[in-house]
Amino acid sequence: MSTEILGFPSDATEGSVPSGAGAVAGSGAGGGGPVLVGCSHGTDNPDGQAAIRAILDDVRATRPDLDVREAFVDVQQPEVADVVTQSVAPPATGEGRGAAAVVVPLLLSTGFHVNVDITEAVSPTHEGRGPQHGAAAAARALGPDPRLAEILADRLAEAGVRPHDSVVLAAAGSSKAGAARDVEAVAELLRARHDGPVTVGFGAMATPTVRDAVAAAREALATSAATGEVATADGEPTGETHATPSGSDERGTGAPAPRVVVAAYLLAPGFFHDRLLQTGADLVTAPLAPDARLTAIVLDRYAEGVEALASR
Repeated sequence: MSTEILGFPSDATEGSVPSGAGAVAGSGAGGGGPVLVGCSHGTDNPDGQAAIRAILDDVRATRPDLDVREAFVDVQQPEVADVVTQSVAPPATGEGRGAAAVVVPLLLSTGFHVNVDITEAVSPTHEGRGPQHGAAAAARALGPDPRLAEILADRLAEAGVRPHDSVVLAAAGSSKAGAARDVEAVAELLRARHDGPVTVGFGAMATPTVRDAVAAAREALATSAATGEVATADGEPTGETHATPSGSDERGTGAPAPRVVVAAYLLAPGFFHDRLLQTGADLVTAPLAPDARLTAIVLDRYAEGVEALASR
């Protein structure tokens, strides 16, 4: 069985982008508000690095008044804590406090990196910071968000998904239960946009694995074909059958058999996306980036972080 992957879309899709927060005390060098630190996981894949950088370039183009900086929690440098320390450092004159900063996780779910690495990075007691350093806050993860489900649905359409194909939403995975709940919330949003079953699989640290989820989806399709049972949106059989008088299913004897399609719930190419090609799926979608809706989500999260700083 061969697995196909749809090529990366070359241009961001059109979408609305919020205006974000206006100028506030503690603005960065751009003068439009606190420094925006976009923090991703990090990857050694050049295409993945370019995809993440493109998100931040789009943010800069949309909000040229902001000081936008890049940081990472793993693999790449600079580390997020170091970027925050530099961003909120006191003025060289020694007078007054440093600028404020908001770290926006370029991560799709709330896992260890959001709850621990980024949370620690914005702590005022972090090593190297003193009373003259500016304040820092961490925004929430990009997901769950209805716009992410919209992008996933678009990637499925680009890959050629058919209405009765079984979709496995493939996330990187985390040891934190909250991350799995975030992924399931996005799966529920995707079910409203796809007629066939939508289940969830993880690349690591959580179950089921993507490979196991693909195998289960294929088994469910085989059972449905043999018995005529209709599966629910989450892949479970309903006990109901849809059959014509001749015994063929409602799609008709000439309809192509449903396939198993992996929807990559990943921002960019890299290690986890490469592994999806080895899970036995018939199709694997491209990652989410680039897309203008991601820019809008990043700026929404930033605005929430600015509000959190203002309320302190």
